[in-house]
Amino acid sequence: MNKKQKKNLSRILLAGLLMIVLHFLPSQGLVRLGLYLVPYLLVGYDVLIKAFYGIKNKQAFDESLLMTIATLGAIALALYTGSGSYEEAIAVMLFYQVGEFFQSYAVGKSRKSIADLMDIAPDYANIEDEEGNLIQVDPEEVEIGQIIYVKPGEKIPLDGQVVEGNSALDTAALTGESLPRDVTVGSPVFSGAINLSGLLKIETSKEFGESTASKVMELIEDASSRKAPSENFISKFARVYTPIVVFAALALALLPPIVLSLLSRPPLWSTWIYRALTFLIISCPCALVISIPLSFFAGLGGASKEGILIKGSNFLETFSQLDQVVFDKTGTLTKGSFDVTAIHPKEKSPEDLLHIAAHVERYSTHPIADSLRKAYPQEADDCQVEDIEELAGYGIKAQVNGDEVYVGNTKLMDKLGIAWTPCDHIGTTLHMAINGHYEGHIVIADTIKPHSKEAIRALKKNGIRKTIMLTGDSQEVAQSVAEDLGLDDYYSELLPQDKVDKLEEFLGKKSSPKNRLAFVGDGINDAPVLTRADLGIAMGAMGSDAAIEAADVVLMDDNPFKIARGLKLAKKCMTIVRENIYFSIGVKVLVLILGALGYASMWAAIFADVGVTVLAVLNAMRCMYLGKDQPENYA
Repeated sequence: MNKKQKKNLSRILLAGLLMIVLHFLPSQGLVRLGLYLVPYLLVGYDVLIKAFYGIKNKQAFDESLLMTIATLGAIALALYTGSGSYEEAIAVMLFYQVGEFFQSYAVGKSRKSIADLMDIAPDYANIEDEEGNLIQVDPEEVEIGQIIYVKPGEKIPLDGQVVEGNSALDTAALTGESLPRDVTVGSPVFSGAINLSGLLKIETSKEFGESTASKVMELIEDASSRKAPSENFISKFARVYTPIVVFAALALALLPPIVLSLLSRPPLWSTWIYRALTFLIISCPCALVISIPLSFFAGLGGASKEGILIKGSNFLETFSQLDQVVFDKTGTLTKGSFDVTAIHPKEKSPEDLLHIAAHVERYSTHPIADSLRKAYPQEADDCQVEDIEELAGYGIKAQVNGDEVYVGNTKLMDKLGIAWTPCDHIGTTLHMAINGHYEGHIVIADTIKPHSKEAIRALKKNGIRKTIMLTGDSQEVAQSVAEDLGLDDYYSELLPQDKVDKLEEFLGKKSSPKNRLAFVGDGINDAPVLTRADLGIAMGAMGSDAAIEAADVVLMDDNPFKIARGLKLAKKCMTIVRENIYFSIGVKVLVLILGALGYASMWAAIFADVGVTVLAVLNAMRCMYLGKDQPENYA
């Protein structure tokens, strides 16, 4: 609770206490009026000031004017009739401020999760000066390729790669993941993460303006300006609705007494003015004007806590309407990096076969060589590798402990006249021969991400009708991934422009104009498709800058299961928005009719205004909380 909220709460409590004391204090006439004006002005002075400036600036028709007219009118009516019953007027203002307090507190609560993200920007970077001392500089002054030092407890100021040191990083503000992430030499790191343990020496890979923290801050700042259709409707509705009810209340106060006078009957001015004031209080659109934007704001905050950055409430609403999700394969459903998935030796042990292949490929820059080195990282002193020769389009040749070793594809084996054994595993097969004798093969493939299968199941459980994969990879690989994940359809061997054409085809065949289609990707070549889809979702941690820029939603930890989490949250948020709209309008219409007919007092009006507002605000706060829905539940 901030200072302003504490001050407002103190005013509310003090005014309420004074009202209770005055109720039991005997007083009459102007003295009683003066005493009751103290709690009234204490709790309502800011509303009166706001109403005055609204009239002065020709923007009078808002809830402040409604409250001012209703409460001052009730005081004037009590004075005119001589009843001395000022409690209703003070209660109206008091409970209105209670509603405003709840709204302020709720906004502050939902804003905190977004503020946590805004706080990820580091203040400084540590670099080494000419004398070898660490000095703090502005992160914007650090160039690409420069070495920075991050001490335990400090935020990483720029994206880069660890060149020295081991540590654990707290990435909760970026990814929503509570478990620390271990990093060592060669690990990529992102700005905004907090170093929890050892000193890290990092070589920067991006300038500060292009770093993850800066990009996240830009996304958050832009999100607030993009409103959903439902939110825009409520704003327009309030601008038209408020003046209508003011003039309706005026008509209710004047027309019935005039008609009664013309019929030679008692005009009952006080009765109809009281009903008009009650009508004004009931008609205040606070519940709608406050709770609907708050629902979207809380939804955006709740998503950011999950590591899902949604670039505006309009995209949150689109998210809730998804009917189909189209995926890129590499880097989205799969890791985007090759791993050894099978070893099939003929005579040697699997470890020996991998050992020799990894040492032959030790100095190669090919991605396949990286996979072998990752699978067998340890160096062996008893393995002497000499005369390494790369055979373009075939593989590699080397002398290992005096033996002639060949590692390559089937074309290399055929060229050498060596009979090789085919493999039914999907992926790239490396065949190995030693001294002209076939020794077996190793399969390397792009492996599926740990939670991809659970993500597809969760999406279908949350109402996604169709899941499709588009990839430039071969038919064989695409079919294997699609079947493993349980996708509804797939298209392989596609160029970037082919993906756009396919997406256009899907959009043209949508079952309903209200249904929406999302595309999920991570590469530069995915940017055109992300832009064309109803909702573009990009992988944020490993995705390209172009993809993140083009997307409407960014998943900060590259976990596809977060798509299902985001969909569930968006649907929950939109359900709450509809609940608040129906509940607020329904109660108001009912009590408005009762008030106009004289069956609802100002106390009923207070409930119809403030009570409904408080209930709607509390309901909107549920958008921030999603529950513990984990991938394991869909395994």
